[in-house]
Parts: sequence; C-alpha cells; structure tokens
Amino acid sequence: MAERRYEDGIVAGRLSPEAYALNFADLHPALDQHEAHVEADRCYFCYDAPCMQACPTSIDIPLFIRQIATGNPLGAAKTIFDQNIFGGMCARVCPVETLCEEACVREHAEGKPVQIGRLQRYATDTAVARGKQFYTRAAPTGKRVAIIGAGPAGLACAHRLAMHGHDVTVYDAKPKAGGLNEYGIAAYKAPGKFAQAEVEYILSIGGITVEHGKVLGRDFTLAGLAAGYDAVFLGLGLSGVNALRAEGEEAEGVENAVDYIATLRQAEDLSQLPVGRRVVVIGGGMTAIDVAVQARLLGAEEVTICYRRGPEHMNASEWEQELAAAKGVTIRHWLQPKRVIAEGGRAAGIEMEYTAMVDGRLIGTGETVILRADQVFKAIGQTFEPTVLNGSGEAIALENGRIRVDAEGRTTMPKVWAGGDCILGGDDLTVSATAQGRDAAESIHRTLMGEGGHHG
Repeated sequence: MAERRYEDGIVAGRLSPEAYALNFADLHPALDQHEAHVEADRCYFCYDAPCMQACPTSIDIPLFIRQIATGNPLGAAKTIFDQNIFGGMCARVCPVETLCEEACVREHAEGKPVQIGRLQRYATDTAVARGKQFYTRAAPTGKRVAIIGAGPAGLACAHRLAMHGHDVTVYDAKPKAGGLNEYGIAAYKAPGKFAQAEVEYILSIGGITVEHGKVLGRDFTLAGLAAGYDAVFLGLGLSGVNALRAEGEEAEGVENAVDYIATLRQAEDLSQLPVGRRVVVIGGGMTAIDVAVQARLLGAEEVTICYRRGPEHMNASEWEQELAAAKGVTIRHWLQPKRVIAEGGRAAGIEMEYTAMVDGRLIGTGETVILRADQVFKAIGQTFEPTVLNGSGEAIALENGRIRVDAEGRTTMPKVWAGGDCILGGDDLTVSATAQGRDAAESIHRTLMGEGGHHG
C-alpha cells in the first residue's frame, strides 16, 4: 500500500493518486481467451449439473461452459442471458462460493471448483463488448406496464416484457438506473462504468422508457398507476436503514454504510472522498464487508467490523470475510453497540457491550469495551418502508414488513406484481431479484394475453 496521511478525523486525500487506482482496480481480472478455454476444459459437464440446481436463475451452466470450450463465447452469452439478463453483473457480484461453485463436483473432489463466475463474465463481456443483441421485440401488443424501481428486479421485468411486445415505463427515484448495481455494490467489484453499460445494453431492446427522479407517494400513487396501466410491477428495494439503537448515534461521523457506498460509487475522484483514520463498522452482512474494505482502500488506518453474534452467524460469506481480513480489516464478534462517545459533537469512539447466547437468546453481558473511532458505519440491514404503498385505493398485504406475493409474484392487489428485496423472501442478491423480475414478467404476460387464468 502506498503512503498514508494519518491525521485523526474524517479527511480526504489520504493516499496518492496511484494508490487509489491500484486499490480500486478490478478484484478479479477478466480471463483472456486462452485462460477461459483452459478453465472450461476443467468442467465435467455433469448430466445432473449440481451447479445449475444451485443457481437462482437456473442458467444451463454445463451448456454455456461447453460453448466457451468450443470457441463460441457469443453462444455461451445467449445461454446465460436467456435466463439472466444481468449475467454480466452477476458474474462479478454473485456469491458463487456459496451457490454454483460450492455445488461444483470439482469443489467436492479437490477443493478447487470450476471458476464458473469468471467464465460467465468472459462470455457476457464478449457479447457486450461486441454490442451483440440476442433479443428483438415481438409485435406490439398495445398493453402498457408500469414498473416502479429501476434495479435488477425492475429492469429484468422490463426487458422480458419488452421482449414480449409490451410497452414499459419504469419510474425510479434516482438520477441513474441500475438500483443497487449502480449505487450499492463495492467499487472494486464493478469498476469503470460497467453498471451503466449493462443497463444501456438491457434497455437497447427498445420499448422501455425510464423516468428518473420519480418517487412513489410523492409524484404518483399506486392506485393511479393501476388505473392507468394494464399491470404494475413493484421493484422497490429497501429504502429504510435500521437504527443502531445506541446512545449518541446522531453524532457527526456516524453514517449509513449504504449511503456512503452510493457516494463512493458516484465519486469521480476518490481522493476527494473523506474517510476516518479509525473506522468501526457495525453489522455482519455484505454491506458491512463492502464498506469496511473500501474504507481501508481509501486509506483508513484501522478498520474494525463488530458483529453481535459469532462468525458462523454472519450473512457475509466466508470468502467475503477472508477478503476483508486480507485487506487488513479486523472482524470482532459477540459485540453490540451501547453508545457513541462524542467529543464536541463528533464521534471519537464507540462503547460496545459483549454479548452471549443464553438458552437460545442473545443477551448483553454487561461487560463493555471502548473502541476509538472517528467514523462509525451502520450496516445492520435495511428495512422496507411500506407507507408509500397504501396511501390510496387498494391495500397491499404485508408480512413481516415486506410485500406478500404468491408463487408468480402477484400481490394481493389486482394488476400488481412485486419482486426483489421488497418482497417477503427477498434475499439481497442481484441474481434472485433478477429471477423474480423475469418470472413476474412471464406471469404478467400470460395474464395480459388472457392465458394466466383469473387474478383477483
């Protein structure tokens, strides 16, 4: 790592320009043609393909790997995109180590799976680089569908509906489409402008209009959309951030990890992005790892993740935890925040309480430790804010704070489907949101064309 400037407080420009470029370079460099062929040759092309069973979008993995092996990367890309139009981003951000690659027969035989994620990237990058479009729009149906949210669920739904010949309008609150792919993923996983290039590739099928800066409940209502369109799809994601419930959390320097990552992803010059000298991250999921690693890469001297349970309970995969450790992040377990210690209104430390499991319940032990910190990130999960839904007209049933849907993605409100993180069972993965958007689009298509039976 290049030189650092270790002053206290949250300051910008801790590293040299070269160090930022190096630190935020591609985490997994792309395979070249030779490497891709060598890797593809390791696949056993299993007839029962456990990797395929493990993929939330059910990509025919042995088929696309065989296509790469036989020198047909564009054919491989089509096999991937047929099931997952976000195949390029998923190749970069999917936790393959707990999905397809974990299921790989070679992983069980020799502890070294076929690098399915990197092969998927090789194929999809080839197609996008050559501007190769595999899908054309069907004849216009005259049906209009509104989609709220231009994240993976919303755009996967939009693409599939456009393919079927429907006209789609996507409403999104942000100035750019892409949702978490654009605003929420660690910069070193999708460097450059990849997320936007992928969005443009998906939208280029035609028939999809994206309206930016449009917020449900402020600029339009759900009842209004349902009345004006033939169907509505909700891909709202999660907009609320859970509170620490710790004394003093309003101190300067206590930030939402999600907002910070979004700022970082939109920053043109990382040397202008302030970061603390001693950073504490509260949480145990992917967002906690992403913000902690990036704080280190921005030049923070000490970064500590504190999680209230044990390592086996962390949502972040073992691979992600190892990545954090390799980048110099300390992960401490069985600690929960008690109070933020502020000096002159700014965070100077955080008092953590040790926790323990007693009779299956997590309790605070009363014993505490103080960690010095000039920046504290909250990465303890996001919540769905349902207030925007039921301002007018039909109510949509919720369960455990998320939207309840049936097996096809239908909500309890006629003409309205939903998918992604806002639904019950949404799991914070681009790949799952894509599958739910795609499947809801097929259900909407069947219903609009009179094939889906009565919905009411």
